[in-house]
Amino acid sequence: MNPPPSPDPVYPTDPTDTPEPGTTSTDFVWTFRGYRLRASEFTTAMVHFFRAEVHRSNVWRQRLDTTTNWAVVTTGAAISIAFVQTGNHVVILLNILLVTIFLLIEARRYRYYELWAYRVRLMETDFFAPMLVPPFHPSADWAEALSESLLHPHFPISTLESIGRRLRRNFLYIYAVIGAAWLGRLMLMPIPIKDSVEFFNRASIGPIGGETILLVVATFAVIVLLIGFGTVGLQEAAGEVLPRFGAEVESVAGKKAAWFRPSRRRMQLLTLIITDQHREVADKILKDMRRGVTAMPGTGMYTGKEHSILMCALTVTEIPQVKDLVAQVDPNAFVVVMPAREVLGKGFMPLQQE
Repeated sequence: MNPPPSPDPVYPTDPTDTPEPGTTSTDFVWTFRGYRLRASEFTTAMVHFFRAEVHRSNVWRQRLDTTTNWAVVTTGAAISIAFVQTGNHVVILLNILLVTIFLLIEARRYRYYELWAYRVRLMETDFFAPMLVPPFHPSADWAEALSESLLHPHFPISTLESIGRRLRRNFLYIYAVIGAAWLGRLMLMPIPIKDSVEFFNRASIGPIGGETILLVVATFAVIVLLIGFGTVGLQEAAGEVLPRFGAEVESVAGKKAAWFRPSRRRMQLLTLIITDQHREVADKILKDMRRGVTAMPGTGMYTGKEHSILMCALTVTEIPQVKDLVAQVDPNAFVVVMPAREVLGKGFMPLQQE
């Protein structure tokens, strides 16, 4: 007889697999097609994966420092050139354009950094931290979120948020130094100005008057400030260490989950299984996947034969497993997978929102 089902998630097994002498099927975390993964091997694999993700996030963090260094070096060089006797304030304005390009490059790199940092934070909060407190068991919701990130990678934060964060961390200070140097160059060199007319004359570039140049610079400064401070409320970055007073969210299991876990964003699907062995397929899904199944009668209009239709709501990471389970029981079954706008109820998001 098979051992009683464990309350923990059960992973797919191959019916041809037999336990080694002295072991039972419950000694393995994952068994499939002759390959058996024990709990110790699973933990070792997760530790190596964690180290790899930490290294990857560190590499991208260093790339962020590189673009900031580029901006600092070019700003220092531009200011030095502008303040020599033969220099011109135009070089400072060109440096603003160059620093903006560096900002956009750094924002793009920051989005990649956040992808790796998100995975590291998931393992820290929901895999390693639960090992220190009862019941010493990572949540299935965490495993699904991490699995989806590996199967379907996507940036955790938007481009606008990444630009705003890099502005507030570094580039606002660089822009402030550039602006102060530009105004100082106009007001002090070659001699201090006497009135506003002289200031506007010095700010002019060729046929473009000083008033127009000042208006463009002021508009750019306002846009930078709006992006920098207008995106403060966007806090989807998992790698940022920020105070989160009461910001935890309830996971699908009713436990506290990390605030950045995208439980609401995982793709939810509706699966229809047309089979003549509906009882066996349903038992497999109920036992191995811990998912509810609803049976409905149906008739094949081409053959006139009656079939049973099983309906099951799943997440995107469970589709390969349900395909394998159906293929084991009924290779002639017909499986239809459709996207669901929203799935509410036990095992998904709660039906009654607080």
